[in-house]
Amino acid sequence: MTGQAELLGAVGEQHVLAFMLTLARVAPLFILAPLFSNKQLTPRVKGIAAVALAIGLSPLAGRGADIPADAWMLGGLVLKELLVGAAFAFIIGALSSAVSAAGSLIDTLVGFSYGSLVDPLTGTQSGVLAQVYGMVTVGIFIAIGGDGWLIQGLARTYELVPLMEAPALGSLVEGTQKAFVGIAVAAIEIAAPVLLALVITDAAFGVVSKVMPQLNVFAMGFPAKVAIGLLIIGVSMPFFAGYVTDELQRSVGLALRALKVG
Repeated sequence: MTGQAELLGAVGEQHVLAFMLTLARVAPLFILAPLFSNKQLTPRVKGIAAVALAIGLSPLAGRGADIPADAWMLGGLVLKELLVGAAFAFIIGALSSAVSAAGSLIDTLVGFSYGSLVDPLTGTQSGVLAQVYGMVTVGIFIAIGGDGWLIQGLARTYELVPLMEAPALGSLVEGTQKAFVGIAVAAIEIAAPVLLALVITDAAFGVVSKVMPQLNVFAMGFPAKVAIGLLIIGVSMPFFAGYVTDELQRSVGLALRALKVG
């Protein structure tokens, strides 16, 4: 008990309160943000990483702040920090949702949706190509240092919305709304090359079925759509990597623009 009292005395009450509030803003990253919310990371690993991030960011977050020790006021600040962290993580996590939606759309068009499996990244049922796109996105995210961008962006949120300030709800709602609406648009943009190729393939087989009714178009069309779909995916994958990089930068910028002091 003496050692704990000495430790608390050395750390200080304000530092402990700043750590608690910082942890509340960091925690939503491990629920909504890409890579950080990966289901393959155990809750213990996520907890340790969240605490480590909170320890590193708490001196920055608590600098110059006079945090009240009153339970009701502290509870309100915790809820505010959860809201700010959730909005930041949701806007960035919309990118991974768009990639998943694009992969599911391609799975449906190609025909792979008949054999849906459990996605190890999200823990939900999805097609083969949706899982491929998800894993490639995680690989790109790691390769370009996306985790560092997220942490730097989270650190900048304390400049926009300090611990003792409340965010502007109008700007926050507008930013999350733009991110939510952009999921469908981004999914169509990602799937556009494969979508266009498969539509042309279906149209071609439709013409062939009219010219040669005796031909079994379904037996020939399915393997042809699979081959064409995989070919277009392979060709467009380098462009997909550049798209993900640009969209991640745009998402971080949108998340930061949505955070303003009310």
